[in-house]
Amino acid sequence: MTKKVIVSACLAGLNCRYDGDNKKRNDIVEMVKRGEAIPVCPEQLGGLSTPREPAEGVEEKVLTVSGRDVTFEYNKGAAEALLIAQLTGATEALLKSKSPMCGAGLVYDGTFSGKMKEDDGIFTKLLKESSIKVTPVD
Repeated sequence: MTKKVIVSACLAGLNCRYDGDNKKRNDIVEMVKRGEAIPVCPEQLGGLSTPREPAEGVEEKVLTVSGRDVTFEYNKGAAEALLIAQLTGATEALLKSKSPMCGAGLVYDGTFSGKMKEDDGIFTKLLKESSIKVTPVD
């Protein structure tokens, strides 16, 4: 049986980032083609459009650059993406670094200045709580 890995859909070449672009990694695309990886975009699963305003974690909320609270959508999308991970038996996740959803170890600090802080994104936290290994990918 092949090990299943959850991957950020933007790393698999899907144009689902906030700016409507992707961060395609050919090695991850090949994993998806081989059936080893399942691409997910928690932001889209939570109902957010693409493109969308940049968002960052500010205290216990996720806010867009204009101040819109998207915490509900982030929590909903992370829960849906976690369900996909659980249904597919994923034991590992390769997620886009720095993101307020998928970042692991370092995320943007909420000032929209490009500065980082030590923390995990919302989806990453749920995966770790479910004992799924998370590796950040640039």
